[in-house]
Amino acid sequence: MFTHKANRVFKTAIDDYHVKDDVYQDFSNPYDKDVDFIEHLLYRKCWIDTVQWHYEDIIRDPAIEPVAALDLKRKIDASNQDRTDMVEYIDSYFLDRYRGVKPQDDATINTESPAWAIDRLSILALKIYHMREEVAREDASEAHKDACQKKLDVLLEQREDLSFAIDSLLKDIETGHKYMKVYKQMKMYNDDELNPVLRSQKK
Repeated sequence: MFTHKANRVFKTAIDDYHVKDDVYQDFSNPYDKDVDFIEHLLYRKCWIDTVQWHYEDIIRDPAIEPVAALDLKRKIDASNQDRTDMVEYIDSYFLDRYRGVKPQDDATINTESPAWAIDRLSILALKIYHMREEVAREDASEAHKDACQKKLDVLLEQREDLSFAIDSLLKDIETGHKYMKVYKQMKMYNDDELNPVLRSQKK
């Protein structure tokens, strides 16, 4: 199943990041894009999500200096764009993979593309990792750890359900019962022609 591979790659990316646990560490992808192309994309996608997870932690520090907060906000904006780009790369992979499939006459479109569902799976892997950390925290109360264990159980069930749904969607696309139709996100706030504030700076 595809999600077995995806979940394995996500775990690898998250574990690799936490060796140094530093948002400014160098990035190195262990998957060769010419050999393991989809693994290469999945690893990069999850790494972006993992760094952004920690950006979001840092920016919520009430003592953060305004200049540092502004710099971090811009890093988060750039990360969001990278995340969207990676989702579109992953969808392009599936479009190419299933380009020869003829949809059935009664084929329907799904509410979201495969890659946007995989995006949620990547975020879920991060939630599971960090909730496990909370369960194992030595300085936490038993009540806190018990509450986090209940949340972890739900997250694990959610990952199982989401993985099944993604694999079912891919199977339906492969057999022509569903078809892919991908829309670009067309984000406007990073475009100096579409964002009126950025556009005004060019005059």
